Amino acid sequence: MSTSPADTGTTGVLEGVPLLDHHCHGVTTADLDRSDFESLLTESDWPAPEGTTHLDSQVGFAVRRHCAPVLDLAPFATADQYLRRRCDLGGKDVSERLLRASGMSDLFIETGHRADEILDPVGMAAASGARVFEIVRLERLAEELVGSGCGPADFRAAYDRLLDDRLRTAVGVKSIAAYRVGLDVVTERPDPARVDEAVAAWRADVAGGAPVRLADATIIGHLLWAAVDRGCAIQFHIGYGDADVDLHRCNPLLLTEFLRASRVSGARVFLLHCYPFHREAGYLAHVFPHVYLDVGLAINYTGSRSDEVIAESLELAPFHKLLFSSDAFGAAELFYLGALLFRRGLDRALATFADRDGWPASECRRVAEMVAWRNARRAYRLDDARVAPAAAAATSGPLSDGPR
Repeated sequence: MSTSPADTGTTGVLEGVPLLDHHCHGVTTADLDRSDFESLLTESDWPAPEGTTHLDSQVGFAVRRHCAPVLDLAPFATADQYLRRRCDLGGKDVSERLLRASGMSDLFIETGHRADEILDPVGMAAASGARVFEIVRLERLAEELVGSGCGPADFRAAYDRLLDDRLRTAVGVKSIAAYRVGLDVVTERPDPARVDEAVAAWRADVAGGAPVRLADATIIGHLLWAAVDRGCAIQFHIGYGDADVDLHRCNPLLLTEFLRASRVSGARVFLLHCYPFHREAGYLAHVFPHVYLDVGLAINYTGSRSDEVIAESLELAPFHKLLFSSDAFGAAELFYLGALLFRRGLDRALATFADRDGWPASECRRVAEMVAWRNARRAYRLDDARVAPAAAAATSGPLSDGPR
């Protein structure tokens, strides 16, 4: 994707810099009605109050301003005009247009969330023209085992086998401990006997008709330490999310003891989204050698204020610890906006630093490349000869060449 200074008010130092989106999901190619479309542009699980719309928001205005031209509409076409044009083009055409216009070179897709509603990695590679790598959700693996009838006597060994098998192709794992139990309860490695007891209780609940949904701190702790033992790249949901989260239990500072205990393990910890705790996340990335962060999700939902969020993420975190993500799910607009707003916000922040303190253009470019793709490539060890994309479009170059 190209963003010119005339269009965005930036200096253009990111012109031509590829983007590696280290945390995102698939998109839908369905023909969405207004209700379905609005539900993908909010973290609320409720419709807007009668007579109002979720599109009267930063993300809604960003869609009308920036996505409308991709669909051959004028900037700030009305919501009705935008949705009518979206329907006329069809979900497949809209998704492909927006994905390709985003200019992503590589996508790390987390496949554990509503996977039956969205494109799989192969479909995303074809629609976007990008290389696609898989991120595995830890809690989902455990749910697959228990849902298939795995009992407490076999769970730990079966989980080890399943995780090892998935890591043959996946470049990392993700935990939604923040959603299920909070981040303050995953600090110590659980005793195996306690894990077996917790699995037995979980299996009993499922046998009694409860959904196969993992919400036990002991089991989740076991999953996390299994990933640490394998030196994995481990993503954590941090901060802002939907109505299921207790936000006060999503502060990354609650992971401090876990980070202390895992810092020499070889594992790398990626704090996702982070808003409104992006400054706390920056502190953790500053003091711990294996901690990284992004402000994905917040970029889209803060829209015209995303410049400030991106600039704040650059305050304390070392530049080699910052990554780009969109956390886009469902609506391809979120990929396009995630890329455009990130490029614009990072460019404007670097331009401010150059204006204040004379940062050379070459240094601004170097920082931009670190955050846009180089840091993720290094931290996820993509140059390891064993790493290959889960899916790659015909236009993607060899992995050894880096992002296109």
